[in-house]
Formats: sequence, C-alpha cells, structure tokens
Amino acid sequence: MKILLVEDECELALPLKAILAGEGHSVDWVDDGKFAWEMLLSVNYDLCIFDWLLPGMTGIELTKKLRQRSCTTPVLLLTARDAPQDKVVGLDSGADDYLVKPFDMAELLARVRALSRRIPQFTAARLTYADLELDTATMMAYRGNQEIPLNRKEFQLLELFLRHPGQVLSRDQILTYLWEVGEEPESNVIAAQIRLLRRKIDEGFPVPLVHTVYGVGYRMSNNA
Repeated sequence: MKILLVEDECELALPLKAILAGEGHSVDWVDDGKFAWEMLLSVNYDLCIFDWLLPGMTGIELTKKLRQRSCTTPVLLLTARDAPQDKVVGLDSGADDYLVKPFDMAELLARVRALSRRIPQFTAARLTYADLELDTATMMAYRGNQEIPLNRKEFQLLELFLRHPGQVLSRDQILTYLWEVGEEPESNVIAAQIRLLRRKIDEGFPVPLVHTVYGVGYRMSNNA
C-alpha cells in the first residue's frame, strides 16, 4: 500500500516508517499538517496515519477535510489522548481507527492490516482511456491489439495519468507519486520517464496520448 504518515515526533516517525516499509508498504512521512494536505490533494494514498496534534493542521482537521471531499481513504489516528470522549471526537471526525500512545508496533501493524481489508480491491481492474488499457494486476498495457510490458515506474506513471485523464500533472505531483519524500531523484528524471513511457504507448500509433504542457507539466489527452 501507499501510506501517508503524518507525525511530528521524529523518534516515533522514523522507526514507524521503517517498520511499515519492512512490511512492503511505500511510506511518505511528513511532520506538518498543511504540507500533508497539499500531498493529499496530489497523491492517491491507500491509507493515512495521522497524529492528532500537528503543526499547521491537526489530524482531526485533516480527516474532516478528507471526508468533506468524499474521500474514503482509511485513516488511523495516533494520539496520547485516552479519554473516551476523545476517542468519540476522533471517530466522529471520520477516522476509521484510533490508537493511543504509547502503543506496541505489533498492534499498529495489526490495525494497518485490518484497515487494508476495508480498501476496495483494484487488483483485477483495467483502467482505460481512448484505445489504451492498463491491467493493474499484471502491469501490462494494451493499445489496439498490441501488448506493452511495463517496468514498475512506467506502470506507476501510466496509472497516475489514467486515474487523472485530461488533468495537467505537474513535475512535483509526479515526483511525489513515484518517489517517497526525501528520496526524489535528479530533476531531469521526470522528463526521462515521460520519454520512456511515450516510446511504449505513443510511438507507432496515430494519436499521441501523453502531451507536454510547457512550463506547467504533462497531460493525458487524445487531443493535441
């Protein structure tokens, strides 16, 4: 799963991120609520883990804003508040689960597994746009009658475009989706990834689908 961890206590966030990554999850960690909201607007996460008290915007506020946008991404709240009324406030904000600090990491992983079972499963889904299809289970693309194998980054990039057809995606949005925070590569890598994807899904076909919007970003469209 792709997880957003929002926790301003470094001594908790770093081991938590490492443990979740060790379970095979891709984890973005930020320590500020306002920055977390900006990321939530540009990246599709499978699970959010929010501390209650955060600079910029609290975990409760983040959860409420997500639910106001009809976003159903599961949210796990972390907090030192253990009064029953605090749990009620957290769950009423739209959180799916509530864990009181200090907690055992094994319990947190069990909560994460439980929440993952609530996520709609898209493993067999095919995303389509124009004559292009992407099988999210096999990471195989199809255009016309041609099969197009993809590596992981090509798959992630194409999936991002297909989930936002017609929308201009900035370089920063693509970077945030393809790489974890703090692990972003050199600045020219996005242009290189776009070139590689175009070679596979556009070259040899009459209508190109991936377009550059100069000075802004990139867009999937069947119109020039």
